[in-house]
Amino acid sequence: MTTLCATFQATVAAHPDVVALRAVGDERGITYREYGERVQRIATGLHALGVRAGDTVGLMLRNRPEFSLVDMAILHLGAVSFSVYNTSSAEQLAYLFGNAGNRVVITEEEFADTVRTVASVDQFILIENLDELENTPSDLNFEASWKAVQPEDLLTIIYTSGTTGPPKGVELTHANIVANSAAERDILVLPAGSRVLSYLPSAHAFDRIGMGYVAIDQALELISLADAKQLGPALVATQPHLVAGVPRVWEKLHTALLAGIAAHPNREVIEAAIESGDDEVLGRLRAVVGLDQTRYAVVGAAPSAPHMLEFFAKIGLPLLEGWGMTESSCVSTFNRPGSHRFGTVGTAVRGIEIRLDTDGEVLLRGPQVMRGYRSDPERTAEVLTADGWLRTGDIGSLADGYLSIVDRKKDLIINAAGKNMSPANIEATVKGASPLIDQVVCIGDRRPYNVALIVLDPVATQGKPDLDTEIAAAIDQANARLSRVEQIKRFTVLHHEWLPDSDELTPTSKLKRKPIAAKYADLIDQLYA
Repeated sequence: MTTLCATFQATVAAHPDVVALRAVGDERGITYREYGERVQRIATGLHALGVRAGDTVGLMLRNRPEFSLVDMAILHLGAVSFSVYNTSSAEQLAYLFGNAGNRVVITEEEFADTVRTVASVDQFILIENLDELENTPSDLNFEASWKAVQPEDLLTIIYTSGTTGPPKGVELTHANIVANSAAERDILVLPAGSRVLSYLPSAHAFDRIGMGYVAIDQALELISLADAKQLGPALVATQPHLVAGVPRVWEKLHTALLAGIAAHPNREVIEAAIESGDDEVLGRLRAVVGLDQTRYAVVGAAPSAPHMLEFFAKIGLPLLEGWGMTESSCVSTFNRPGSHRFGTVGTAVRGIEIRLDTDGEVLLRGPQVMRGYRSDPERTAEVLTADGWLRTGDIGSLADGYLSIVDRKKDLIINAAGKNMSPANIEATVKGASPLIDQVVCIGDRRPYNVALIVLDPVATQGKPDLDTEIAAAIDQANARLSRVEQIKRFTVLHHEWLPDSDELTPTSKLKRKPIAAKYADLIDQLYA
């Protein structure tokens, strides 16, 4: 087993002239040779400021190439880097920095005032002054420093989004990250220089590990997008070879493609090409949203609507569903190209063992499983067994090695009659019934029937005069696909958008079920009146 530092140095040596880092819109990127040289200079500057092996360094930055530069420099000192969401409040930062124990933060001018309110931080480094840091001398023996890093050493702390309380700091080692990269390399085989678009917050494992560190492992070009709202134009501009996203990203692309087809003068020709698999026409269709060069399209983090998966498969871009969690270094199962089964999250990746507990909870074991939660032995003991199994909190089923996820154990609805059901499955079915629906929350725990809060897509609903009728029809269509006990009996449409990192959604658009239930309690009670 090796370290991420050794992997990085090997990639720099093998592919020095390959472009490594670039921001969307930049004409020139940073090659791996330049990447390696700048990491050494930044590490030297950080060493001069007192950063040593084992120290933690906080990062509060937009998605930009400089994030990768300072991240790798920190790791080459044997120190531990961790990232926080840019929307974090001063109170949240105080908790995170207190838990991580860092005295140094690297941020940018936009967030500096918030960071400076945290008393525990001694040093603030602005990314705008990175040149100055790179030119700060010290007596660092750079090669000896990174070679001293061991596989079992802590690499990062990734804080969960805290849907059910304070964030937990997931401690991941170099061995964890290297194992994950090797597992992804088995499945997503890309030549050096292939383009990967990074648009999610770097504080999230999906982007940091699944994109950034995998790019280093395979010598890919990591293209950074600072504003995820510009994902559509960025896809067209960059034409990435690997695109990964949560279902909502693919749903929006699906909606955009359907709208374009409906408005096209040759609509019938395109629809016929989709049914017949005419690759020439389908290639032009994929190019409309920047996916004509895409070799792998990955979806995960939540259930995907079957009709959406079917559509992308028909246009020649099957979405490969995967599953994992921060505690297992991002990816634990994956659908392989050519052998994927829709409706499942695939089979175990290299090194991962899977078994189901007596109640159906999915248990994992392997080199990707975390060391534990930061300064929290009690919660660590709750999820890590003595023989190394990780309790994932997800309920699943296995068939021929393919894993299907039912729902989060804590989110399962048990209605007043004692019937168990998955709100995520119900919500995915409702969302799949209409492109007008942006978010759905199903409520029914300990209740006589299920109700739903519906949030509409502001773009898809523009110019639609009879929304109430269309949404009611979508609910009827979804109910026809659900069992009687799962069906939505009453619903209400909320006439405001839910944004990431809000009262209702995490920074990666996962539902905050308990806060939603509390905030809309009166409205929910009216649905049962």
